[in-house]
Amino acid sequence: MAATAVAQVTCENYGVPTNSSACACPPGFGGATCSAPACGGDLFQGTQRSLVSGATATSFGNLTASACNCPAGWTGTGCNVCQAPTVCQSAFSAAGGDSGGTITPENDGFNDTLTCNTAPRVWAAGEMSCSVINPTIQGVFPLAPSLTILRNLNTSLTPQPNSTSFGPAGSVYAQLWYDGVEQFYCAASECTQSIPSSGASTWSCTNLQCTCRPNASFCGGGGLNLSGVIDSLDGDLTIACDPLAANGTAPCSFQQSVLQGIFGPAGLSLTGCTFGECVRQSLIDLGDGNSAITGGGRGGSLSGGVIAGLAVVGALIALALSGLFIGWWSRKKQRRHGADYLSEDKEQHGGFTVEWSDISYVFPRARGTTALLRHKDSAKLDDKLILDGISGRVEPGQLLGILGPSGAGKTTLIEILANKSKSGYLSGTVRFPGEPVHSSHTPRIGFVPQQDVLPAMLTVWEATLFAARLRLPEYIPEAEKRRRAEDVIEQLGLTHVRNSRIGGRSSHARGISGGEMRRVSIGLELVASPDVLILDEPTSGLDSVSAAKVASVLHSVAHDPENPTAVIATIHQPNSRIYQIFDRIVLLAGGRALYEGAGGLAPAEHFAAQGAPCAPGYNIADHLLDLAHAPPAQGSSTSINKEAVAVVEHGTQERGGTFSRLAGPKSAAAFLTQLQVLAGREWKILRRDKTFFLAHIVISALLGVFCGGLYFQTGTTIAGFQSRVGCLFFLGSLIAFSSLSALYNVLASRALFVRERSNAYYSPTAWLLVRFLFDAVPLRILPTVIVSTITYWMAGLAPHPANFFKFLLILVLYTLCMTLFNFLLGAAIYDGGLALLLSALSGLYQMTFAGFFVHLGSIPHVLRWLQWMCPLKYTLEALSVNEVGSGLSIQDSLQGVPIDVSAALIMNLLFGFGANNYYRDVLVLFAFIAGFGAAVIAVVWIWVRETR
Repeated sequence: MAATAVAQVTCENYGVPTNSSACACPPGFGGATCSAPACGGDLFQGTQRSLVSGATATSFGNLTASACNCPAGWTGTGCNVCQAPTVCQSAFSAAGGDSGGTITPENDGFNDTLTCNTAPRVWAAGEMSCSVINPTIQGVFPLAPSLTILRNLNTSLTPQPNSTSFGPAGSVYAQLWYDGVEQFYCAASECTQSIPSSGASTWSCTNLQCTCRPNASFCGGGGLNLSGVIDSLDGDLTIACDPLAANGTAPCSFQQSVLQGIFGPAGLSLTGCTFGECVRQSLIDLGDGNSAITGGGRGGSLSGGVIAGLAVVGALIALALSGLFIGWWSRKKQRRHGADYLSEDKEQHGGFTVEWSDISYVFPRARGTTALLRHKDSAKLDDKLILDGISGRVEPGQLLGILGPSGAGKTTLIEILANKSKSGYLSGTVRFPGEPVHSSHTPRIGFVPQQDVLPAMLTVWEATLFAARLRLPEYIPEAEKRRRAEDVIEQLGLTHVRNSRIGGRSSHARGISGGEMRRVSIGLELVASPDVLILDEPTSGLDSVSAAKVASVLHSVAHDPENPTAVIATIHQPNSRIYQIFDRIVLLAGGRALYEGAGGLAPAEHFAAQGAPCAPGYNIADHLLDLAHAPPAQGSSTSINKEAVAVVEHGTQERGGTFSRLAGPKSAAAFLTQLQVLAGREWKILRRDKTFFLAHIVISALLGVFCGGLYFQTGTTIAGFQSRVGCLFFLGSLIAFSSLSALYNVLASRALFVRERSNAYYSPTAWLLVRFLFDAVPLRILPTVIVSTITYWMAGLAPHPANFFKFLLILVLYTLCMTLFNFLLGAAIYDGGLALLLSALSGLYQMTFAGFFVHLGSIPHVLRWLQWMCPLKYTLEALSVNEVGSGLSIQDSLQGVPIDVSAALIMNLLFGFGANNYYRDVLVLFAFIAGFGAAVIAVVWIWVRETR
């Protein structure tokens, strides 16, 4: 469609050469080179129309100076736009066309009278004429320019081709006029027309090209030479027109990428547009000839970014639904095994003997880099011997007490017996020979640590039932689990505090006593029906009465007539009453066993024979501890009482050799049950402890009012636009730092998670999903929606609902991103202070590289890559693009010159954000969420576990 040269003839306005001296010209132009505009007349006069005299390629014809007037019924620059219904048929008849208007069998009963279509929609080929009112343009060119456009949809249906149309079907020809003189002309091809709404019309074209007329006012003959910009216009073109207003005109927009970059997404705004198309009435009645019309048009198609985003969201939804289905099917399959389960049936437990032989344990001192991190002198120290060749045995129905001073190795020994993971070098043998009925399965070992780590906001009943639901097999009915929990509470003597909250240091409300907490900890193990029960100092910190109750409970568990159980407990300093409860005693000193054998008077008799008698009336336990502090010479090596029930076989493994550990316990509940029970506990905690939740809600509302008031009804000046981006930056920074509370929540709940995970309550994935859900929704997403909604409407941001929800989407994605990031820090770093410091520093890093404080393009190349790792950068960019994408224009004045330009241009100049990056940023935030989520899961599975 470029101007074509034949011999010495060059046609303007994209006319077509007919011979060596003449051109076929678009409607409204004539002369040898199509440079002379028509003066008056109508379209049907064609080459017979009067032209502005003296117009050439270098001497421009001036419609205003030539006093050209349009005949009645015609309007627009160049008089090409019909306005009255009868003028088309009259002009066509005067030009020698048929009179039409008669409905006869020869024309199949259709009305072929020409009429004037004055709507934006085109049926064959239509003309339009608009005013171009733009303060920026008028600041340089004070008169009002106008734009004429010929839109050819189907030229074969126009009444007089080459007069009422020009060029091929699906083409557009446009001319811009200033003070009656043509300034430049454009053409585009491969156009399609879409009808987005009743009465509206959108033309989408490709292959745009424009030519600036040299020395015209816009092209070097006035105050500003726009030739370079105009001649560079290419690519896609969109001409969008709204329905007609009451005055018969409509607003339109001339959209091209360069123009959109200057004037905004709407491109060059056109006002007061009039439309006129001479077309047969039958064509309108039948709606025929519109093969180039597409219902949605190109404007209705989904962009690649939208499609990719929908694909990601769809994949996530499909993955979640698949997970739920698999969980439901797995749980259903497990529960089938319990279809015939009767409440009277009781699973047998206990019956396992515990034997350990030649247990040695060495704790390695830190060396190298690790030593520097732990202690400056630790590298100089040797490995520490904790246990040295310990052997022993306890049978079902026996309660074993392990005595010894602090540092004797008591806790280390029972942790090894409990199959806990140890970080040092371990050798020896631990065996669990059982009765024939138990020989087919691995023993269930219940372990009660020294510290009570319990859910403070739950009652005793709720905590016990929680353990029963997760630690008993899935096939056991709910009624039986509740009965088991009731039995344990009654067995432990906790019926009077059944409905009391546990409390503790993490709870503000007063809870149960220390002795009752200790019994609750034991109950959480008993409810799982352990085959062996091991406890670390169950009476420490308790008064004599509470300690006696705990010891009595242990004695009853060990001597259960139906399910005798081996019970092992370390005791720091028992009184004589508690000491007499133990059936067997092990006395440790310096990692060695001074005594292993029967309890009661037997230890005193053994040491009396060694020359260390116990004084009459003196507590035997105190006497044994005195000996452990200063053992007799004969007791320097391991002593085994001759009255031991069986001879212990000593292992032959050397220190540092292999140690065979039992397979770790697996969760008895199905994954869906784990989610359900965990969610129920979190919901109870959220309802009962509303302080944290209400604080987030109230603070978010107050901050929303503060931020909205600070940026109240921000204007559209350059300073106002900077304030808009500042408001968006404030919201992003607020989310980054308010997410620190997510880190605190992880640190606060980690100890309980580690204990419950070590006892196989649930999988780490189930805990993470529930923890994230109950942290993200009430404490992150809801406050984000509140502060964002209040700020958005008070600050006067983009008023369209679509922009508001896209704004919320970005902030919610960023909230989830920062929540998972803080989850990752809380899981990976055990030092809470260090984790908080790193989280705060990451917030400062994001603020630095977000693009608000420093232009992204001006960052030194050595540091520029850091912006791509900054989630806040993508958040701020997406929020800013969403704001300018609403059609925001900057209206200001610089040194008295009015400016009306696209906010996208100012956004790119001030911050370096790309105007088309919204959906890219959405996908990048999704990628951050997926990456942080995968990292959290990996760290929790690998790192956050019990290691002693």
